[in-house]
This record gives sequence, structure tokens and C-alpha cells, in this order.
Amino acid sequence: MIVVFGSINLDLVTEVAAIPRPGETVLGPGYAKIPGGKGANQALAARRAGARVALVGATGRDDFAEAALALLAADDVDLTGVARVEAPTGAAFIAVDARGENAIVVASGANAFARADGLAAVPLGPNDTLLLQRETPDAENLAAARRAKAAGARVVLNLAPAGALSEAWLRTLDVLVLNEHEAAALGAATGVGSAPDAVARAIDARHGVACVVTLGAEGAIAWTGGVRREAPAPTIEVVDTTGAGDAFVGAFAAALDHGLHIGGALLRGVAAGGLACTRHGAQTSLPRAPEIEALALKIGAADLIRG
Repeated sequence: MIVVFGSINLDLVTEVAAIPRPGETVLGPGYAKIPGGKGANQALAARRAGARVALVGATGRDDFAEAALALLAADDVDLTGVARVEAPTGAAFIAVDARGENAIVVASGANAFARADGLAAVPLGPNDTLLLQRETPDAENLAAARRAKAAGARVVLNLAPAGALSEAWLRTLDVLVLNEHEAAALGAATGVGSAPDAVARAIDARHGVACVVTLGAEGAIAWTGGVRREAPAPTIEVVDTTGAGDAFVGAFAAALDHGLHIGGALLRGVAAGGLACTRHGAQTSLPRAPEIEALALKIGAADLIRG
């Protein structure tokens, strides 16, 4: 089982001709309300990829809460650990340009009140995975990671938003997932440079933490146990990149939860991320297991598919 401790938002998305520069106002034709938040997105992505999933986090007691949880409930994600608090449900304000690129501002709202104690509603064991991001309080994330580690569960952190990681953090992790920008920030903080390969290799070698870096159109790489693995990206027509990273992380975690090794998990993550780019929105773009498997077979070698 995968337990996700993370953020829950409602995304307000508008299409624009170009992402506004500082001080500039641009007009969009309208906007859509789409469930989002990295925690919720990755929980739904893992569920649609075939894993059993529970989400722990917080929403407000407002109308946004029901909309933010609607798709998760429809796909039978366990929401027992979602607390209702006296703060507005988190929201993200997303502008998407004609090339499918986006700019995002997130208002934390209730996510600032997510607590690791909520994991008591969905106890973790040695066969489970805790999946974390950084849109909820860092102290609570670390407490959740320590709790999972003590229970013998696998701990996966998606370092988004970017930032440095303390030794205390690294001691709790089994897998670290970054995009190339997050890798560059972590590399700068640790003095290993900005190259994704160098950062991933250093995290693996120094800390024994498997490190995965997504590279957009270049696919993804991973270093684990001193071995480098890679998965190519599929050729797709990009419509909207919103949620692609979360699609990757959720499908990757689901593959690990199913017992696959890093190679097979990378392929499924890359396939899911690519498919998400062909549709609008975050949760609305997340693919399901059959299409993920079909695309993974097209882009990967048979030995990687098996694991």
C-alpha cells in the first residue's frame, strides 16, 4: 500500500498567450476549477497506476474541499486521514501558455495545518510505501518519514518545491525524486554542481539513497547502488505540462509498490508523465494503468519492463 502525506488544493487554471512577466497583466478567456496539490495529485496518480492508496493531509471546511477531494473519492483513494481544519482549502493559480508551459502560485491554506499524527489513521508496515513532497510543513514531513522508517516502510520524497536536505532528512529516505531544476538547487547546496547525473550519483554514493531525476523530453535517470539506469521519453504532442511530474512520481511509486525494480519503475513513470502532457489539468490528465503499460512497452526494452 502507498500512503501519501501531502497537500490538497483546488487549482484555478487559465490559458494565456504567454506567461506574464513581473508587473505585466495578461488576459485569459476563462478558468477551470480542477482538483490539485502535489500530495493529492500523486495519490491519484498512484491509484490510477494500480496501487492501493491512502492520503493523509488537511482541507478547510469550505466548498473548495469537496471539489478538491472529488476525483480522489471517485477512484477509491482512502481519505480517512484527511483532516478538516479552520483554514481555507489550499489553492493554486495556474497560467498555461500556448506551448503547454505553465507558471504556478500556490496558497497553502489548510495544507499548513497537515500533521504527521494523521498517519495513525492508516498504519504503515514493512510492505508499505510513504510518499512525501514539500507543500506541507517540513517538520511534519520529517516526523512522518521517521514514523514510516521506524515501521519498516519504504520512504520516497519528491523534493518539490526545491531546497536543501539535512542529514536528518537523508537518513530517513530510501528514494529521492527530483526534476532537473530541483537537482541543480540540491547540487548547489551540496557542492556537487548542477548536472543531474552528478547530483544523483553523489546522493546515491554518499547517503545510500536511490536518486531519480526527471529530464522532461529527455526522459529520466536514476542512480542506485552505484548503478546508473535511464528511461527515454516517448514522442508526444504537448498540450499542458501541469501535473506531468506528479504523474511520473505516482506511477513510479506504484511500480515500486508492485515489486518492480528501479528500471521498470522509471519506464512507467516516464510513460505516465508523457501521457499527462497530452491532456489539460493536473488530476484530470492522470493516466490509468493499461495505457501506462502500453506506452512503457513501446519505449522500453523487455528487461526494463520486467523490472
